[in-house]
Amino acid sequence: MKIEPKIMSQVKSILGKFGNKYLTSKGSLKRNNVINDLDKFDHELMTKLFKDPLIHKNYVEKIADAEVFKLNQFIEMFEYKEFWEDSYTKFTNKIGLTANGKFIDESADVVLDFPFKDTILKAGMTKEDLDKDESVDEPFFNETIAKPEIDELLESKVLVNAKRYDKDGEHATNNISNRDNLIIKGNNLIALESIKEPVAGKVKLIFLDPPYNTGHDFQYNDKFNHSSWLTFFKNRIQLAKKLLSSDGSLWVILDNSEIYYAKVLLDEIFGRENFVSDIVWVNNKQSKGYGNEISLHHNIILVYRKTSMFKINLLPRTKENNKNYRNPDNDPKGPWRPSDVRNSLWRPNLQYDITTPEGNVIKYPKNGWRFSKETFESELKTGKIKFSDDYKRVIRKIYLADQKGRVVESVWLTTDAGSTREANGEIKAMFGTNVFGTPKPEKLLQKIIQIGTKKGDLVLDFFMGSATTQAVSMKMHRRFIGIEQMDYVNTVSVPRLKKVINGEQGGISKDADWHGGGSFVYAELMEKNQGYLKDLLAAKDINELDAVYKRMKAGADFDFRVDLDKYENDAERKALPFEEQKRLLVKLLDKNQLYYNFNNIDDADVRDLISDKDYQFNQSFYGKRD
Repeated sequence: MKIEPKIMSQVKSILGKFGNKYLTSKGSLKRNNVINDLDKFDHELMTKLFKDPLIHKNYVEKIADAEVFKLNQFIEMFEYKEFWEDSYTKFTNKIGLTANGKFIDESADVVLDFPFKDTILKAGMTKEDLDKDESVDEPFFNETIAKPEIDELLESKVLVNAKRYDKDGEHATNNISNRDNLIIKGNNLIALESIKEPVAGKVKLIFLDPPYNTGHDFQYNDKFNHSSWLTFFKNRIQLAKKLLSSDGSLWVILDNSEIYYAKVLLDEIFGRENFVSDIVWVNNKQSKGYGNEISLHHNIILVYRKTSMFKINLLPRTKENNKNYRNPDNDPKGPWRPSDVRNSLWRPNLQYDITTPEGNVIKYPKNGWRFSKETFESELKTGKIKFSDDYKRVIRKIYLADQKGRVVESVWLTTDAGSTREANGEIKAMFGTNVFGTPKPEKLLQKIIQIGTKKGDLVLDFFMGSATTQAVSMKMHRRFIGIEQMDYVNTVSVPRLKKVINGEQGGISKDADWHGGGSFVYAELMEKNQGYLKDLLAAKDINELDAVYKRMKAGADFDFRVDLDKYENDAERKALPFEEQKRLLVKLLDKNQLYYNFNNIDDADVRDLISDKDYQFNQSFYGKRD
């Protein structure tokens, strides 16, 4: 069913005064006619709208001594396909790739475009949040918020329940410094906005393991599949980029479902010139799939830099890397291996014969040597170049002592970067069960963090999950920020980090020589409508749902476009199945008011809800830090 907002009913009553100019005989809007006349500032239409008290209240702003009609915001209301019926989702008739403003079937050159260019997608990412009814276009609790509402949505939020965890346990805290590790519980988009001011330009590496949009994470229907996921992804990446330092990098791990769309999007946000590489991580050895399927054994990691200041660190050398280095002639510089002395390119100036001390003449290789005659003579004296025992070959040494590390390659095997099975084993060893389906192994994060950071650098992961990124960062003496909105942050993520502080020996602990230590600060975004939203989703029957609604009427913020009297007295609504009624109540909530804004912290009705310690913590968090 459709609940028509009060303001739309009022607009229709005004438009009806113009006969059939803006409404059909059945009362349906002629949207194009309305929008065209608004764009042309039609005097008669604008005058009637301007004089209406409800429209004046919501769409007229006083600036200096003049009253300004917020025309763009008003027009935006008419661009929704069906008000409420598809949850404010705009322009849904055709979604996808475009070329020069036209759809792909009308042009050859392709760029990525969104019908949601000026909107923000919020995702619940829980089983309860998914839309169970496949007949409805929009998924449950994954909805777009229109541009006029975004400014307040993304204001910094109040943080509560601040705690510090260290080797002595858990303590309430009223302060935070730039040296502290941080975990925030709350919606990651809103949390990113909240940390933007204190953290902007300070993050050295961002690692993201977002929902892959496989049909199990969001259960979007085909119509919204790519556009919804990409909008969700875009909003967060745009904010995240602002947090990166000039020499920082972004690492995003995905499977085949969205990788190629994400690549185009990231090119748009970071610039193609800042694409570093894609890395194939072979995450399992076991064949999967049946019949005519190809068994997938890998994920792809996309790597982007903020600017050209980003430098790739060499990886530590392994025993395997060093196994060919020996010292058969007791060279004082230590173990060495022979290198190829033949030039791969045609170099006439490096084509000269070499005469050995025994008088043997060694002819130059086909293309020439890899060194000049002067270099040959110099290195022969130092011992870097020698002759074979039979004086028929030239040997040039590469010393192990000169190898500072190993070059990063684009294919990572399970032996070097771990596997999904390994990651499950790490979690099971700590909690006795596999609480996550596809966690990432500590070895994978160790490798990424080695390549992109040094000790003391700040690492961010706002799809925190089981806290692998934070655990590895702590063991490698990096600072970290983790963001997670799910309740398992307090049953898995935080307990895991407490185990790390206490010297947990799984994962990379032995390789990193980790024996415990460190600390982190935990805080939560202060819930407003988010609390009601949780209660709605948790309701098991109509009585519980009605009880939540009664509490909502006393304290929740509703979307201003909703007529609650019409909702309560609608017989059709009362006859709907339980899940449909739950869906409607979720839609009534103003998603712009999920959490309390920090700029309202001194308002009496907000200040009374916050402890003195949490109040002081907010002043420390958003103030100047040492």
